[in-house]
Amino acid sequence: MDSELGTTAHGGPGAVTHGGGSGGRAPGGRPVTLALVGAGNRGQTYASWVRAHPGRARLTAVADPDPLRRARVAGDGVREFSDWTELLASGERIADAVILATQDRLHAEPAVALAEAGYDLLMEKPLAPTEEECRRIVEAVTRAGVLFAVCHVMRYTPYTDLVKQVVDGGTLGEIMSVEHLEPVGWWHAAHSYVRGPWRSERLASPMLLAKSCHDLDWLAYVTGRRIERVSSFGSLGHFRPERRPAKAADRCLDCSIEPECPYSAPRLYLGTLAERGPIWPVSVITGGSDETAVIEALRTGPYGRCVYACDNDVVDHQVLAMELSGGVTATFTMTAFTEQTHRQTRIFGTHGCLTGDGERVRVVDFRDGSTEVIEAGGTGGSTAADDHGGGDSGLMDAFVRALADGDPAHVRSGPADSLDSHLAVFAAERARHTGTVVTVPEQ
Repeated sequence: MDSELGTTAHGGPGAVTHGGGSGGRAPGGRPVTLALVGAGNRGQTYASWVRAHPGRARLTAVADPDPLRRARVAGDGVREFSDWTELLASGERIADAVILATQDRLHAEPAVALAEAGYDLLMEKPLAPTEEECRRIVEAVTRAGVLFAVCHVMRYTPYTDLVKQVVDGGTLGEIMSVEHLEPVGWWHAAHSYVRGPWRSERLASPMLLAKSCHDLDWLAYVTGRRIERVSSFGSLGHFRPERRPAKAADRCLDCSIEPECPYSAPRLYLGTLAERGPIWPVSVITGGSDETAVIEALRTGPYGRCVYACDNDVVDHQVLAMELSGGVTATFTMTAFTEQTHRQTRIFGTHGCLTGDGERVRVVDFRDGSTEVIEAGGTGGSTAADDHGGGDSGLMDAFVRALADGDPAHVRSGPADSLDSHLAVFAAERARHTGTVVTVPEQ
């Protein structure tokens, strides 16, 4: 019989402590200081956490070429720079650490330079779009001896704490296989990966790297196993010119069939504005806050384009089959064609199995036939507008504590683990393009 146990508290080794208090301050009780390089949506999210915790952290500088983006995070005492080179050229120690949240292809050079300058780093994923650049970054931060964390926010959610507690607690016995689904969501795919900046491998990186290096990292984290071999299949199947309906226009605002289209830009952005205000994803397409600004953005900007008339080339569905250390098998599915919701996972062990939906887990114990449903508690929504299920705030809490305590153990996503997940992604892409099974290289 299912038993609703309510919210489970997760302490113990590796658990993230979400909260303020006097913990997580620099020596002497002062807040740790942070500079932000890259003030886009992700950078603004981390800056918002800093503003909400003035007793623990303080933003001292922001570097971004866009004055509007800088203005969204700057305030009293926050120095503004046009880019990271200008920040370094100041010759001063700007902050205790730097949050690096530039676009994917603009990671490697500033990461290496900032590490060599002695800055601790919190870096947005992915590390970089090529294996060579990823290795270069990891080598640089290791050589410099700086604290380095990667924004694999899925590691820091209450839900992940719960899943890992069940796995590590032994209820499932020995893990034999895992099924994991990344339901990107039909409108999120259209927003970020068809119309948005991650639509093209040339501009950003492959979909598996941009969206799902999180997932391969998470699978390794919760199972405690390394991904060793991988095969993969996937393609850009739907968001292509030949799938365009006969009467579709180049822009949604000019399209007679827009009201019937599931990927209608006006429905998405004007609907979000009406329901929730100018937050993500509306905040990405315009600096304005009213309907007029949104309509102008849809009329002139990239987010108003027909999804069948964009310059996108990343896959919209992909499947991986993996062998992890110890012979554990795993499958991973990424697809655009779902509702927007949390990841979904099934873990199969010798003594029990777990089914998780991002908010709760259902655990069946084979030894007595019992079933237990455990709520993670405090997860929230799955998107960037909803703290990624508590992952964004959990990550910032952990990084600030690591800085303040001088203890990298607070960081769950350091250079070695993150490089491993990236190497698995690159191997999967080689497998997809060659139709082979590829061994993930060692570090």
